[in-house]
Amino acid sequence: MSTELITVNPEDSLLTVKKIFETHTFHHLPVVRFKKIVGIISKTDFEHFTGALSHFGDDRFMNESRLERTKAQDIMTKGIGKLEPDDRINVALEIFSKNWFHALPVVKDDELIGIVTTQDVIKAVLNEKPKEPHMVYENLD
Repeated sequence: MSTELITVNPEDSLLTVKKIFETHTFHHLPVVRFKKIVGIISKTDFEHFTGALSHFGDDRFMNESRLERTKAQDIMTKGIGKLEPDDRINVALEIFSKNWFHALPVVKDDELIGIVTTQDVIKAVLNEKPKEPHMVYENLD
């Protein structure tokens, strides 16, 4: 789980979202109101929105003006799955397998404390050592 999060408010402009995505490598931006998660913006969702702007023409000033007028709440995904800090990894795997989510906010007492992505799960599984390594890594000669 990542705990050092950058978030936006629902009222923040998409120009703010753009600057965050341009300066960071993460792909999911939580949208919070008073520490409570209310949505999430994926980089893919943002790129779909900005791609639609290009149909209005290549005028950079006009497109940035539209980004300034459009709010995070206008494109955020509202129906999001959530995890509790004590949930087992199987809960995340089940949610990921049944939905198109690639990130799950972790909440405690209704307050956002972290985020788990599919990449976090893959890394955790790859780093996990089997309880009985001789059963997995035995010589197959």
